[in-house]
Amino acid sequence: MKLDRLVEKRVLVTGATGFVGGHLTRRLVNDGARVRVLVRKSSDQEVVEGLKSLGVEVLYGDITDQPAVYDAVKYMEYIFHIAALFRSAKHGDRVYYDINVEGTRNILDAAEHASVQRVLHCSTVGVHSHIPQPPAAEDEAYRPGDIYQLTKCEGEKLARERFASGRVEGTIVRPAMIWGQGDMRTLKLYKGVAHRRFPIIGDGKTLTHWVDVDDLVDGFLLAAEKEEAKGQTYIFAGERPVSIAELVVTISRIAGVKPWPFKVPALPIQLLGSLTESICRPIGVEPILHRRRVDFFTKTRSFDTSKAKRELGYRPRLRFEAEVEKIFNWYRAQGWLD
Repeated sequence: MKLDRLVEKRVLVTGATGFVGGHLTRRLVNDGARVRVLVRKSSDQEVVEGLKSLGVEVLYGDITDQPAVYDAVKYMEYIFHIAALFRSAKHGDRVYYDINVEGTRNILDAAEHASVQRVLHCSTVGVHSHIPQPPAAEDEAYRPGDIYQLTKCEGEKLARERFASGRVEGTIVRPAMIWGQGDMRTLKLYKGVAHRRFPIIGDGKTLTHWVDVDDLVDGFLLAAEKEEAKGQTYIFAGERPVSIAELVVTISRIAGVKPWPFKVPALPIQLLGSLTESICRPIGVEPILHRRRVDFFTKTRSFDTSKAKRELGYRPRLRFEAEVEKIFNWYRAQGWLD
């Protein structure tokens, strides 16, 4: 899918050294946009050099640094705000607020000052946390369940208020659980299942809903392209939600192994995760287990993408099983499943 609206447009991407931001930046370049990225000096320099090799303009700075943000936004026509602090138990709450809330405020202030044509703000379906009556649509109530979700929720509210006021034109994008080729976060899942070392915590019936990164990038570009997207919020997710058990069975089948036959009660693992966090956080160490990871097995995530399909023409490219196989084959090609 290639859209014409962004050809030769001056586009800023935050979070371009990350998984989603990197995929989006490469697509924008391939589609003819003139891309600038704002990256921290501590970013992986090999990744930064790769962006430069594409012809991307690289500015060094942090979204928490207002002057750096204003410089980055200057002369830009579109902004894709992807940068965020994801789940990392070693960071205190203040760091999450600085990046996910105040960093978003800086982007919005700079966009308003520079009269940017449109801001695409990346939120998350995590602002809803557990979905008691699935599937959830865009009007689902906020119920953030941890500091990451809370600060992403507050950042989304800032964007929503600014867009509704007319001071900034923009669209909120809420991705489901993101995966795809190049994603390191799901490697542990795939490798664990392939080596029969991935026990299901809980009953395995909890629903998960994924979105392939290529589909998500399609969603971002559609939201930038369509006039009807102004001021709107869209959920982007894959073909259908699946249970934890179906996810594990599907990966096992592709890997040619039988799933681990045992399930582990959730409560003891949650308590152990909380204890591990309480020990590791004060000394700035990332714990090997924290409670939020256990949420993956216990909190229902199932979403209705009919609004994005109806208003934007969004369509997932592959069926769920094909997505799983594509990612599995990519990991295997890298030699990471050995």
